[in-house]
Amino acid sequence: MKYKKYISFIFVISSTISIAQNAFYNTGNVQLHTGAQIGFHTDVINDGVLDNYVGFAGFYADNETRIISGTNRIAFFNVEIDALQNLELQNSLGVRNQLDFINGQVITPRNNTSISLDFINHDIYAGEDNDRHVNGYASIKFGTRNSNFTFPIGDGTMLRPMSVPNANKFYLFNGAYFYEDPNTPSTFTASFLTDQKQAIIENISNLEFWDLDGNNETRVTLTWNSRSDITTLANNISQLIVVGWSKIDNQWVNLDVLEVTGNLSEGTITSAAFVPNNYEVITIGSLLSDEVDSGNNNNILISPNGDNLNDVLIFDEVNEFAHNKLTIYNRWGNIVYTTEDYRNDWDGTSNGRAIFNKQEKLPSATYFYYLELADEPNTYQKLKKGWVYITR
Repeated sequence: MKYKKYISFIFVISSTISIAQNAFYNTGNVQLHTGAQIGFHTDVINDGVLDNYVGFAGFYADNETRIISGTNRIAFFNVEIDALQNLELQNSLGVRNQLDFINGQVITPRNNTSISLDFINHDIYAGEDNDRHVNGYASIKFGTRNSNFTFPIGDGTMLRPMSVPNANKFYLFNGAYFYEDPNTPSTFTASFLTDQKQAIIENISNLEFWDLDGNNETRVTLTWNSRSDITTLANNISQLIVVGWSKIDNQWVNLDVLEVTGNLSEGTITSAAFVPNNYEVITIGSLLSDEVDSGNNNNILISPNGDNLNDVLIFDEVNEFAHNKLTIYNRWGNIVYTTEDYRNDWDGTSNGRAIFNKQEKLPSATYFYYLELADEPNTYQKLKKGWVYITR
């Protein structure tokens, strides 16, 4: 692409503008005509209106960080960023048509999600890579002409995109990637402890996470590479899931997986639909393996068909302890059955938890059981867990 270092700028001014040595300062209304081009070789301070539906704007710097600030967001039709020492957003920058990453990153404050690089009803950009991306928050406002959108986000010198499908409605999503341990995040007031999780979850990444914000239901596709160290989470990518820190439960919960591609070194994973604002952050985790404790015969088959053979789930241990608590989960991490002082009588019927109605017969599938055992009430000292296979 030809660099537009020296371009003319044409605008109609009904405002107060000052061009000092270090800043282009607008307090009124700047509008570009069709075909107009404006190049900023200084910082931009906007306390007025810089919201254009036509024209081109470029941001340039070789030796200093270019800064956009002020009280109001600026927006242009086409945008080019060629700032070797990065473009820092202290207020949002909107792109209505196309963005070209030439040099440098777009830096946004990670402790203020209201400041972002905004793709407004369009999702066209080019040039993103490990050195050229949004280091912080980017947003997409879906319209009627959008395809699936991939956030060109990363952290430092690593592009780590995140994608959401086309909404065909005017939905707004905002997101960022963090190469941080969720146990000790740098810009969140809370910690997202990886040992606080649904029983069906085996491992959660302690190297990275994403923040996705939005009020509308969506799926999300996350990525991993060799830096993600997926081998610490799973032995096989079929175990991988998307997990989210639930604001209600204050723990990591399974957001399930619709598709996974790649290998343990590099790949993508797509979640089931969820509402992002119900979760503080999201990342990659893994389900307990179907082979968990298989050497101890913890995987069980029941066939509740009334033939008196394997009709119910039986644990010898419940006769050895005075108290117990049994919880059964489906593959999505939802509780389908729970009881205290279990008496070896579960026949695959839900007791009204999660998405199933009371007395509903659960379908043939694989479920996870979590049995706690104790001699005294509420002092569980032994645990047995594994998979139960229902076949009807």
